[in-house]
Amino acid sequence: MKRLIDLFKNKYFLVSLAFVVWMIFFDKNDLFSQYQYHQQVSSLKQQRDFYQKETDQVNKDLDELTSDPQKLEKFAREKYLMKKDNEDIFVIVPAKKAE
Repeated sequence: MKRLIDLFKNKYFLVSLAFVVWMIFFDKNDLFSQYQYHQQVSSLKQQRDFYQKETDQVNKDLDELTSDPQKLEKFAREKYLMKKDNEDIFVIVPAKKAE
């Protein structure tokens, strides 16, 4: 007990303790802020990975469309409902479920 009291009377210990408390709780870059920054970085990395995959997929589709005229025609017919002059197109839209 005497040793603990002597420790709290030591001015270097008190200054060090005050510094640690200040850095952990009151500083601009406290522990809570660091945790939030870490969460934000994780979220941004996930978004980066998602968009890289999407970009790769779009580039692959673009290469296929520019290299194969049959795929380009199929894409235009399905996506933009394009047709030849002597054709009719019927679009079937599924009914939404009533809730």
